[in-house]
Amino acid sequence: MAEVTQDIKLPPPASDQAFMNVSALEGGILAIPSEYVVTGVPPSEVISCPSLCFFLRHSKTGAHLVFDLGIRRDVESYPPSIQARIKKFNPVNVDETVPDSLGKGGFLPGQVETVVLSHLHWDHIGDSAPFTNATFVVGGACRSIIDSGHLSDPTSLIVQNAIPLDRTRFLSLSDFATSIGPFPRTFDYFGDGSMYIVDAPGHLAGHVNIFARTSADGAWIFLAGDSAHDFRLVTGEKEIAVRLDAAGHIQCSHANKEDAAETIRRIGSLLNVPRVQILIAHDSSWYNENKGGPAFFPGTIPPL
Repeated sequence: MAEVTQDIKLPPPASDQAFMNVSALEGGILAIPSEYVVTGVPPSEVISCPSLCFFLRHSKTGAHLVFDLGIRRDVESYPPSIQARIKKFNPVNVDETVPDSLGKGGFLPGQVETVVLSHLHWDHIGDSAPFTNATFVVGGACRSIIDSGHLSDPTSLIVQNAIPLDRTRFLSLSDFATSIGPFPRTFDYFGDGSMYIVDAPGHLAGHVNIFARTSADGAWIFLAGDSAHDFRLVTGEKEIAVRLDAAGHIQCSHANKEDAAETIRRIGSLLNVPRVQILIAHDSSWYNENKGGPAFFPGTIPPL
């Protein structure tokens, strides 16, 4: 069980504090065998999970960004290596893409200013093509895994053309210059304490989260991406699964289990902080409670 720190303090709001209005976006559904991500579950347990994405708007300037792009509707456009994985392990259902979800609120992908990707796995990159005017923002380590992705390596699960490189900002270590609460490396994106991009190591190189204020008087939301695939990891009820495949190779849903466990521990410490909401990308319970409701754009996730 993860140890949870008790005395986390977040910066208080400034006078006339800016914040982010945050809405959930549909990003498709995928099946995840539970035994691949947490310990102590039946081998037959498979959870139908969303690939949650989010639309964030700055309360003062109206600046806006999308966090993650979900799953592509045209699965056939993924490289064969990813198509094989989807067929064998992660069947998908994409009734509504991120552009579709934005369109429900009267917003076109060509109007999006910024797309922040938590990481470059296939169920988060969506289709970048409709976002013709957006600057893409990713963790700096994404650069190296793009260079070694498909087609350079036909077996890779990283798509080399996932993002438009000429419109992408790769965050450097020096960008993560602010410490906030349990997170030692964050980037104050707007420079006013309204939203932080958090260095969240462990799952995949370049993995980042978002920690945003959702009111002027002290409410927050933490968007954890794939830091954890099951909320029981955040609460400490379960531990990260490690298993052997048919060839006897050790398999884990995270590239670095120890770093991932530390990131999860830091996120879990927020459970004891008042007015902080934590959402993971594949949170099936939250999705089933809120799908089709006001938490999805054009509505807004209510602050705590």
